[in-house]
Amino acid sequence: MLVLSNWSKGCLVLFVAAFFAAVGMASMSKAESGQYLGSDSCMDCHDQEYENFKKHSKKAHSGESVKLMQGDLTKQELEECYECHMTGFGKPGGFVSFEETPQMAEAGCETCHGPGYDHVESGGDPDLIKGKLEISDCEGCHNPDRVAAFDFKPLLFGGAH
Repeated sequence: MLVLSNWSKGCLVLFVAAFFAAVGMASMSKAESGQYLGSDSCMDCHDQEYENFKKHSKKAHSGESVKLMQGDLTKQELEECYECHMTGFGKPGGFVSFEETPQMAEAGCETCHGPGYDHVESGGDPDLIKGKLEISDCEGCHNPDRVAAFDFKPLLFGGAH
């Protein structure tokens, strides 16, 4: 029979607790239902659309413009930029910062089509992603109120257009 001292028992308990805490933290970092994954997750099945987006869309480079301006903007102004120019800002799996989530530093596929986790995990079920877009899907960012609110000054300053 194995006899452990109180000190050894304490170490064993701490080790087991640390192990389960680490396993729990690792599982929390994995994507879950409804989360954003980034445009690269779309590339495997939609390679032509992905290549066209990266090559021709200004949205694919929108993070670069915001990054140029960030030193001259307040936190609130930056967050207003992030809402439209970054993928999933303020939402599960979405943009947090240029350092933490560089793959989300663009107005990527999921900005318009919605979070891709469920669609990807299902093997591409078209009912789990917004396929056909309507004009109302664009109006969250492309509307007269937003244009009037910042009068395009940040964009002119940043050389975005």
